[in-house]
Amino acid sequence: MRRNIFIILSLFISLHNSVMAQTKEIELRIIQTSDVHGSFFPYDFINRCPKKGTLSRVMTYVKALREKYGNRLLLLENGDILQGQPSCYYTNYVKPDMPNLAAEVVNYMGYDAQMFGNHDVETGHAVYDKWISELKCPVLGANIINTLTNEPYVRPYTIIEREGVRVAVIGMLTPAIPHWLHNDLWKGMEFKEIVGEAHKWVDIIRKKERADIIVGLFHSGREGGITTDEYEEDASLRVAREVDGFDIIFYGHDHTRHNDIVRGPSGKNVVCLDPSCDALSVADVSLKLTIKNDGTPRREVIAVKTHGKLVNVEQMDVDKEFMQHFQPAIDSIQAFVNRKIGYFDCPIYTRESYFGSSPFTDMIHDMQLELTNADVSFNAPLTFDTRIDAGPVYMSDLFNLYKYENEVYVLRMTGEEIRRHLEMSYDLWVNTMTSPNDHIMLLNDGSDDDKQRFAFKNLAFNFDSAAGIDYEVDVTKPDGQKVHILRMSNGAPFDEKRWYRVAMNSYRGNGGGELLTKGAGIPHSELPGRIEYRSEKDERFYLMEHIMKVDHLCVQAHNNWHFVPREWTDAAIERDKILIFGSKK
Repeated sequence: MRRNIFIILSLFISLHNSVMAQTKEIELRIIQTSDVHGSFFPYDFINRCPKKGTLSRVMTYVKALREKYGNRLLLLENGDILQGQPSCYYTNYVKPDMPNLAAEVVNYMGYDAQMFGNHDVETGHAVYDKWISELKCPVLGANIINTLTNEPYVRPYTIIEREGVRVAVIGMLTPAIPHWLHNDLWKGMEFKEIVGEAHKWVDIIRKKERADIIVGLFHSGREGGITTDEYEEDASLRVAREVDGFDIIFYGHDHTRHNDIVRGPSGKNVVCLDPSCDALSVADVSLKLTIKNDGTPRREVIAVKTHGKLVNVEQMDVDKEFMQHFQPAIDSIQAFVNRKIGYFDCPIYTRESYFGSSPFTDMIHDMQLELTNADVSFNAPLTFDTRIDAGPVYMSDLFNLYKYENEVYVLRMTGEEIRRHLEMSYDLWVNTMTSPNDHIMLLNDGSDDDKQRFAFKNLAFNFDSAAGIDYEVDVTKPDGQKVHILRMSNGAPFDEKRWYRVAMNSYRGNGGGELLTKGAGIPHSELPGRIEYRSEKDERFYLMEHIMKVDHLCVQAHNNWHFVPREWTDAAIERDKILIFGSKK
């Protein structure tokens, strides 16, 4: 009996060892950056001061991981890398014959794939087609369709193989591009909705590629955004819930840190990560695979464990070799941004723009009206809290005055459409006060992690005010009834049935923020026919000309609009200023 037991145990141990010999564990590490917006170096070329985060610190983190994982580390870039700092603008437009700096940085860091972002498309074909050609890694975009071939404009996906493990990375771009950008910028392209395209490409990959892992690299936010009958702007979590096959979805676009685990349609958990913007954080996934191999070319992944986290790199050491490599480019950009263009005799502040007519916003109104001779101007602050001090004004300051390369448009609008546009803006912006102790601003839930809403409930760059008209915003009235237009600012009567020429940026004129569509009630398909004027250059260029022409400038607020009733709003403004910004100034 004992001999039989011994034989059985020996056979069991032998069988166990045989099975163990046929399995092995491989750990991959995947790092993703998103919405870098030109934050390559630890210096803010706009504000001329040190900068937290940036790819110079991401490089330090990546190098340390490569020492441990070697080629088992995958590095993915998720788009919106071509705009945001003068470091981008310089090789996009000032010195376009130079190698594109965003491509040079991605190549140096050894990224395995690059995704398109909406702000990358905004640079126009000349810039992004050159950028694509200079990148050494594939640029992805499964739902970006070439209208001539009906095939993807760039690679729909890439297969990255490490130690026999095949990782498929599928790229998707938010399809809301036509709501923000003029067709000239994306001529020959079509942007399909994400969920259907995800189903399609997962099926293709399953049939053709024998992928062990499927990763989404989506320049589309968590959920929501612009929603039409055709698509959703932000569909990343919806894909995780509805499309079977994904193990990981890296996403971005909404400038907010997210770390979710979503149960897919087959019950598998999908790790979903968004590292926010400006290379302050990275998304980091550890992927442990158990592989069974019977000694033939066949092998099977029998277990996958994923763990995702967001890693803050704000205060990490800067990689010295990275900085030395790019020092000549840094020197050239410094010379560009340090060019003096004028002089401000008094400071201007973005924060004042949220509480009434302000010099910061009205300076842009003045430029738009002067350039176009329009009747009315719309404008919203594009930066949350910045200031330009009294003293010399440099080229770098223009990026604070105007963050992105928007053109100037003039659209034909009726007086009623102007009012309804403003009604939606202020409904997004301000609370309906029921007592003098209420907040005047519509505030968020206290989270400061959203880099597009900040302290506000809604997107701060959609808070349009107007110049050329005098009006009041009664915060005691319900939504849709707050704006009372008194007159044209030149004293002429304002007529809701009359047609007016209205100046605005191209983002707004193409439907961005939906103020013209949902607010004013203009069908999106009708907007192109309403455009009477498109500037040749971007808003920043005309602001530069405006400042250079005047030389010494002390911008004053128009004071053409106010929140009322003043006995409530004046005190509420002071309370909310302190709550949002920590001081009254």
